Amino acid sequence: MAQIHPPVNGIHEAALYVDDLAEAERFWRRLGLQLITRDEGRHVFFRIGRDLLLCFNAAATRDGGRVPAHGAEGPGHVAFDVPDLEALDRWRAFLEMAGIDVEAELDWPAGGRSLYFRDPAGNSIELITRGAWGF
Repeated sequence: MAQIHPPVNGIHEAALYVDDLAEAERFWRRLGLQLITRDEGRHVFFRIGRDLLLCFNAAATRDGGRVPAHGAEGPGHVAFDVPDLEALDRWRAFLEMAGIDVEAELDWPAGGRSLYFRDPAGNSIELITRGAWGF
């Protein structure tokens, strides 16, 4: 019998790694995310729904400190949950008005739809409706 883990609610925060924190802050604030905190040269954090998007300068987090060391090289990926197709259509229009190119749109075999775009650091950002994974 498989062991069942203690309860979790989902993903509380997701991290992207960027070279230019000021550029990341301008980009995400332009998309309407609320700035939670910044630490010059280390990170900027934003609220997205009930969760957090963390943007780190990887070089500043590799030595650790109070939090264990972390970092990544190259483009990362994060997917944001969008409630329905109407909201996804509104996001497409919003991105267009903001001058941000949609890189790809996909309909998933199990259901759900995704839009992909890039942040200034080259990270792949996905907006996805429920159903892609069958739930």
